[in-house]
Amino acid sequence: MEEKEDKKIGDMVKKIFSTGISAAFMTEESIRGLVQDLPLPKEIIQGLLQNAKATKTEFILSVKKELKTYLDKVDLTKEIDRVLEDYDLEIKANIKFKKKPGAKKRSVQVKSETEE
Repeated sequence: MEEKEDKKIGDMVKKIFSTGISAAFMTEESIRGLVQDLPLPKEIIQGLLQNAKATKTEFILSVKKELKTYLDKVDLTKEIDRVLEDYDLEIKANIKFKKKPGAKKRSVQVKSETEE
């Protein structure tokens, strides 16, 4: 009987831990749905939600800072020159004229004068 309770508690701790890790990438509603069936006091659930929100914010700020640091080191002019030197630029375009709704219908007359 004690072994069964230990397994149940172990499973619950495992679920709480995995929820804490993955909660950083989940919405508040998803987290609530995930921990709803666990026999936890409301204070712990609120703590998990606040922790998840703080972790998500911290993660986003960290990625933002790292990306800014990297992009600050990139010499855009040099990179554009390198790309233009190593690659041919090919542009393909389709141009289509569409008549506007309600536009007047016009005819084109061409006069041709030939010399004899």
